[in-house]
Amino acid sequence: MIEGYKQLDPSNAYLITGGAGFIGFFLSKKLLEHGCRVVGIDNMNDYYDVNLKYSRLKQLEGYDRYTFIKGDISDKDTVTNVFEDYKPNIIMNLAAQAGVRYSIENPDSYIQSNIIGFYNILEACRHNSVDHLVYASSSSVYGANTKVPFSTDDQVDNPVSLYAATKKSNELMAHTYSQLYG
Repeated sequence: MIEGYKQLDPSNAYLITGGAGFIGFFLSKKLLEHGCRVVGIDNMNDYYDVNLKYSRLKQLEGYDRYTFIKGDISDKDTVTNVFEDYKPNIIMNLAAQAGVRYSIENPDSYIQSNIIGFYNILEACRHNSVDHLVYASSSSVYGANTKVPFSTDDQVDNPVSLYAATKKSNELMAHTYSQLYG
């Protein structure tokens, strides 16, 4: 174990949204290798190769502590049911409609997935016994900033795409929920 890091507790139940994506898959696999219980949810949309997503899920099926739900976090009932049925106490929100250019052509999918979906996750966390919520944002929130590497002190109030605006909105929503509800 690396000094300063906590040992993974297999009694925790992890919910990984975007569970069939690249990061979601590898995170699920690592948690499962450490004996943790993992519930993955993914809408399996075709923005990325669906066959690749199914191939990843097939690899995770071999773990008896893994459950996959094909569902959309923008559907409040789906999210509510996942929290009620599986009682996750650690949430890793990796789900999002990705892509800067695609957000110009399909703004509705970004509002549904990235704003409404994240709101549903926040509300479910608020109404259930959740210990931690981890949110994956994007470097797109830094807008047209040309300074590299980015810093958490950099300005992030000038997004240059709807995708970036949704990710920044999520950061603000998470901060507000944390302040209001703990």
